[in-house]
Amino acid sequence: MIKNKEKFGLESNVLIGALLFGLFFGAGNLIFPVRMGQLAGFNSIKATIGFLITGVGLPLLGVISSALSQSESLYDMARPVSKTYSILFTCSLYLTIGPLFAIPRTATVAFEVGLNPFIAKEYLKLGLFVFSLVFFSLTLYYSLRPGRILDWVGRYLTPIFVVLLSILLLATFIKPMGQVGAYDPLRTYIDRPLFTGILDGYNTMDALASLAFAIIIISNIESLGVKDPKNIAIETFKSGLVCALGMSIIYGALAYMGATSLGSVGRADNGGAIMSMVSEHYFGFVGKLLLAAIVIVACLKTAIGLITSCSQMFCQMFPRSVSYNRYAIIFTCFSFVIANFGLNNIIQISIPVLMFLYPLAITLIILSLLAPIINKESHIYRWTIYFTIIAAMFDFFNALPENMKENFIIRKILDYAHSYLPGFDYGFGWIIPGLVGFIVGTIIWRISLPQNRREKID
Repeated sequence: MIKNKEKFGLESNVLIGALLFGLFFGAGNLIFPVRMGQLAGFNSIKATIGFLITGVGLPLLGVISSALSQSESLYDMARPVSKTYSILFTCSLYLTIGPLFAIPRTATVAFEVGLNPFIAKEYLKLGLFVFSLVFFSLTLYYSLRPGRILDWVGRYLTPIFVVLLSILLLATFIKPMGQVGAYDPLRTYIDRPLFTGILDGYNTMDALASLAFAIIIISNIESLGVKDPKNIAIETFKSGLVCALGMSIIYGALAYMGATSLGSVGRADNGGAIMSMVSEHYFGFVGKLLLAAIVIVACLKTAIGLITSCSQMFCQMFPRSVSYNRYAIIFTCFSFVIANFGLNNIIQISIPVLMFLYPLAITLIILSLLAPIINKESHIYRWTIYFTIIAAMFDFFNALPENMKENFIIRKILDYAHSYLPGFDYGFGWIIPGLVGFIVGTIIWRISLPQNRREKID
């Protein structure tokens, strides 16, 4: 029997932090900071700060919010809004970080970065098909053994990944390819690098994943002997800081790699291609092999974690429909099909969905952090979320491909948002509506309270 503890020692915090890092750091975490650094040029520091806010800060808050609200799952966190919303949001989030976008992206990134340089252009589609078939076969093999996921991800794959990646990152600092301040920024990195970096952090999907992975972290903290909810939240925060520190260092180094890469290599369509050119620049053919090992290990561990968590969540939500093993097989096969559309297509399609889901996820994180104060009050949750949903729809339309935004109706909707929604041009048009919803919900809650309960709260 494990003795009940009030707090961890440093070793336990590092252990849990490493587990959290292993679950988070995967495909998007490698390619997006590098691409951002190359586009941001001498504004890369400002862009990186923005990236860290949503790529590191939000995931940390997501895990902490689950602990503070004492929620057993994402479904439980969203339940104060309504049962229907909880089901819809949970399914949408898990499918987004699962078979629709994030899981297929693990295979495409691994192929694009690791194996693309070894394959002739005319055989790339066939190569992606064969590679993704092998990749997802391995993913399914380990996912069908969920009891050992912490061994696969935490003890073996994560340390191997960190060691391999460190070799490449150290080379960029020991012998820089160029100077960060020598290259002009492009696109929106010219006049608003901080806000663009914040939106770039959405692409990692880690804030969404934090709501799904939180229960894994909390259960492991409990298994190490901490049972009190308040102490769980404290240890979650401390362990999260370990993870946040590691991720911040690596993100900064990757952004630096991208910003300096133009001194020796050209521009590319995505971060995967940039990393491929950089590794070849430093280590030649061996560099290609090194990078292939880095991304395959990183993506494989993330794919295993996502398949496992998605299958467990759907099995928990719909226990009478399909078994865990069948969910794992279905999600793996679907991910295999989506992966063969290619990395750039997956990224382009996923952006509008992320721009819609992220405001809802951030709002839920904030409400859960306030749970000890607002006591999971349904009126506050509902009105805040409902107002945020309306505003998030504008962000969804704004993130659509340019040819779709030429539609007359969508153009009128966007013209209205640009004119009347504060912060919309920066991707934060949902903040004011969400705040208004919170105020409205609070007022309705207070009005609906019996007089004696209002006096106690006052």
